[in-house]
Amino acid sequence: MSNQEGKYNIKAVSKMLGIQSGTLRAWERRYNMIAPVRNDSGHRLYTEEHLKILKWLIAKVNKGFTISQAVNLMENSGLKESVPENGEENISRNHSQDLMEELMRALLAFDESEAHELMNKAFSLYSIDKVVIDILGTMLVKIGDLWETGKITSAHEHFASSFLRSRIGMILHTLPVNGLLPKVIAVCGPDEWHELGLLIYTLYLRRQGFEVIYLGSSIAEGDIDIVLDQIQPKFLFLACTLIANLPKTLQLVDRLEEKYEELIIGLGGTAFQRATLKELEPFSDHIVGETRGDWDTWLRKKLQTQYT
Repeated sequence: MSNQEGKYNIKAVSKMLGIQSGTLRAWERRYNMIAPVRNDSGHRLYTEEHLKILKWLIAKVNKGFTISQAVNLMENSGLKESVPENGEENISRNHSQDLMEELMRALLAFDESEAHELMNKAFSLYSIDKVVIDILGTMLVKIGDLWETGKITSAHEHFASSFLRSRIGMILHTLPVNGLLPKVIAVCGPDEWHELGLLIYTLYLRRQGFEVIYLGSSIAEGDIDIVLDQIQPKFLFLACTLIANLPKTLQLVDRLEEKYEELIIGLGGTAFQRATLKELEPFSDHIVGETRGDWDTWLRKKLQTQYT
């Protein structure tokens, strides 16, 4: 039987996919993402292709997308007619990569209007985590590399940073906090002024429900002790982007560990990706990693340690 021939009624589809028949009808009526054929009695019959599309949409919804976001992503990717079995990876990767490159070009051209339009488009297609962590996080590394190698000016880097800081900050302050989770402080290491990577990680933590006191760029020496004594957080996250600032950041970790025995310190930033294994070996337990999966694993491990 061809994949284009209807053979499953709505009750069977509902059972196979774990979705209520009423929800399925509402999706079809509102978004027109599939058009089941009708048998002689007027009942819906779904094809194998319809099942692929529905499975993909449900997977997106289960990952935190709204159904409208999932449908928009499918439509804008030009894949409504044929969603692959491993659709999550194949559909979004190329499209989000293209969107990231368009946004980077707009920012490096000082085109604020176009950049806002592209950001709005990104948030209409993807979840907050996808946009900020995957798209913007990757773009920030690229822009940082261009600046460090002299391929763009400090003006380009400052304009892009200012734009993204504003957009991310707007989201940050709208997220709810779970009062049962421990408090967190996030700040750049000594002499570090590149704070956007830290801001992205702070947004990730806020999405988990943590109350994060975000301090941003490097603060005066000794001030961190005052803040730690006043707030008494469970976690401190330090960011370091420039390799030249890494020694001071690691020295600060050593000092704070000795003074605050219960404090859990996390380290992140591109400097840790460029350092040698020998430099980082004594601090390996502090490094949160580069990807969302790394962050999840590190945080889960630390929370399990705290509550066991």
